[in-house]
Amino acid sequence: MFVRRILLVVFLMGVISALSVGHEPVSGVPASSPIQHVVILFQENHSFDNVLGYLCVQDNRCDGVTSGKTHDGQTIPLSAARDIPPSIALNPAAQQKAVNGGGMNGWDKVQGCRPKNNYACYTQFLTPRQGNDGSIPNLTALARAFAISDRTFENDFVASWVAHLGLVAATHDGFTGYNPYTPPGNPKASGWGCDSFKDAQWKSPLGSVIDVPACVPRPDGTGAYRPTPVSWVPTIMDRMDQGGLPWRIYGQPGGQSGGSAYTVTICPSFAVCLNGPQHNNVVVTDQIYTDIKNGDLPSLSLVLPKLQESQHNKYSMLEGDNYIGRVVSAIMNGPPDQWNSTAIFITYDDCGCFYDHVAPPAGLGIRVPMVIVSPYAKAGFTDSNVASFASLMAFVENTYGLPPLSTWDAGAYDYSQGFNFSQKPLEPVALHSRPLPRWEEEWLREHPGPSVIDSGR
Repeated sequence: MFVRRILLVVFLMGVISALSVGHEPVSGVPASSPIQHVVILFQENHSFDNVLGYLCVQDNRCDGVTSGKTHDGQTIPLSAARDIPPSIALNPAAQQKAVNGGGMNGWDKVQGCRPKNNYACYTQFLTPRQGNDGSIPNLTALARAFAISDRTFENDFVASWVAHLGLVAATHDGFTGYNPYTPPGNPKASGWGCDSFKDAQWKSPLGSVIDVPACVPRPDGTGAYRPTPVSWVPTIMDRMDQGGLPWRIYGQPGGQSGGSAYTVTICPSFAVCLNGPQHNNVVVTDQIYTDIKNGDLPSLSLVLPKLQESQHNKYSMLEGDNYIGRVVSAIMNGPPDQWNSTAIFITYDDCGCFYDHVAPPAGLGIRVPMVIVSPYAKAGFTDSNVASFASLMAFVENTYGLPPLSTWDAGAYDYSQGFNFSQKPLEPVALHSRPLPRWEEEWLREHPGPSVIDSGR
C-alpha cells in the first residue's frame, strides 16, 4: 500500500510537470537578442571566493574577501591556493556544516579542512592585476574583460551527479544530493546513470528517503536497471528538440572505455537521452574545436571537460585554465559571425568544497564562480542578482522562446542585466596556454588524482 501511494503521488507529479510545459517564461532577454549560440562550460569543484574573491578585492569590483571565519570566532587569511587543489569533503552534509545555518563559519569543521589540515579549504587564487601570471590567468583575463555574476549559487547542497542532473532539468527530481554508489552484488559499470547499476538516495513525495536507481526514467517509468518510483521530468534537451534547435553535449559518449568523463556526461542519467536518438548528440569533448572551426556550433553546447582539465581536486588548476582558454579562444577567433552571436557561461558544479563568505538564500547552495563571456556582455560588469544553475536554463529558454522546465527556471533570474545587446560588440581578448612547471608534471605523474569524479558521499 505504501509503495502504491508513492507511485500514485509520483504519477500525479509527472502529469503536473508535463502540463507545465505550456507556461509562459518570464523573460528578461529581448526578442531582438542576437544570441544564436549558448555555450556552458561546467567545471569542477570551486567556490566563488576561492576563484574570484581576491580579484574582487583587488579590483574593488565585486563581493569577495581575503579572510575567512572559523566556528570559534577566529578570522584567518585565505592563503594562496596551490595549483593542485587538495581533497575536501563536499557532500551535502559537509556543505551544510560549512554554511552553519548561514553563519558561513563552519568550514574548519569539514573533513580535510580542519586545523590539522592547515585549514586547507581557506584558500584562494591570487590573480595578478595584469592577468598574465598565476594559475588561472585565462579566467582572470575573461573576468576582467567581460561580466561576472557574484551571486550565482548551486541549486541546493549537492554533489556532482545531482548538480549535473539539475543543470539540464531545473529540478533534482527528488534526488537528495549525494552521488550514486554501487550496491553490494551489482556489477561494476562506468558512469552514474541509468546504465551504471548504481543507486542514489531519493526523497519520496511522502518524505521518506530510499535508495533507487540513479536514473530519471522515461515517461512510462521504464529505463532504469530495476523498477523505480522516480518520475520522468523534461530536460533542456527535450525542449531544444521540440523547438527544432540543435544541441550537443561535449563530454564522452560512453561505455567502459569512457572512463571518468562518462561519469558526468549528463545524458546517461536520463533514460530518454541514453536509450533514444538524443544520445547521438553526445560527442567527445575535443570535437568542440572542430565544430567551432567549421562554424558548426549548435544553438546549445554543454561542455564537460576531461578529468585532467576539469580543475577537480588533485588535478592541475592551470591545466584546466589552459583548457578554458583554448575553448573560448577558439570561439573568439573562429568564424566572426559565430563569435558575434555567442554567449559563453563559465561556472563550477559545486564548491569543492572551498571557503565562501556569502550565505546562500533559502533553498540554494553554496556560491560558485560565474564568468559571462560574449560580445554583448557588459565589459567589466558585476551582476549581483541572485541566480543559480536554473538561471542558465532560463537564459537558454528566454533566448530561444522555449517554455520552462519547472518552477525553478520559470522564476529564475536569467542574467539579462549582464548583457547589452545594443552595444558595439566587444572584441576578443588574448588568451594563452602556459606549460605546467616541470616539478608539477612530475608530481602529477607520481601522484595520480582520482580516476573518477569524487564520490561526494
